[in-house]
Amino acid sequence: MPSPYRHELDVALAAAREAGEILARHWQGATQSWEKAKDNPVTLADLEADRAIVARLRDAFPTDALLSEETARDAFRCERRRAWIVDPMDGTKEFIARIPEFAVSIALVEDNEPVVGVILNPAARIAVFATHGGGCWRASIDEAGDRSLTEAAEPAIVSRCALLGDAVLIASRTEISRNQLSSYAGWCRKIVPVGSIAWKLACIACGDGDLNVSVAPKNEWDVCAGDLLVREAGGVYCAFDGSRRRYNQPDPLIATAMVAGPAALANAFCARSRQES
Repeated sequence: MPSPYRHELDVALAAAREAGEILARHWQGATQSWEKAKDNPVTLADLEADRAIVARLRDAFPTDALLSEETARDAFRCERRRAWIVDPMDGTKEFIARIPEFAVSIALVEDNEPVVGVILNPAARIAVFATHGGGCWRASIDEAGDRSLTEAAEPAIVSRCALLGDAVLIASRTEISRNQLSSYAGWCRKIVPVGSIAWKLACIACGDGDLNVSVAPKNEWDVCAGDLLVREAGGVYCAFDGSRRRYNQPDPLIATAMVAGPAALANAFCARSRQES
């Protein structure tokens, strides 16, 4: 898979793999957890994984900016052309609840556009990754063995489902439990709960689910890598009005509702949303 970002991808994959091993070790044993803020937990596993990722990225790319959910915030990152956007573990609630739907998420943004994306689920033992113009790829960590994940990878492509009424929509357990998606229940064949938003976007990129809709606020570190994965797998990730996010913004919060999936499905969903709003 030739790419002008091959070195960046290799470093991101190595960082994600190391972080994934840290999370897996805590997952198999026990880890400390506490609340950063109301309904926003963090664990010792998050912080250890964060340190491992940041150390690798700082060593390999000392002039790049870095934004991490847990620790790293470069004061002048928005003035830099390149920025790494990291979530050492998206889906901490699932991790604590022993649900295997959490993931490491690492993205490189260049001129406000994601150009490298890696999402690795250490419980599922799956990595999904992409570079701008290089397609999206999926690899089994166990099948890769001592080989690089790029050597063990197979192409990932979004679902071929074309009709909204036939679509399986994967969505947040929290949003489902709060009835935030109830108005869309009759639009699709069914709604299935899945954990972290990063992992949901990786699933959409691989065709393991037709559509993702999320109405709750998110941050850039939650979705930046997944955005690129979905794009390179042939899909779209956009707001309900069709607009796309540009990354490495001063405020990393994404307050708008978002949809991801094949263009035909996402467009059909957005069109119906505009009609009924």
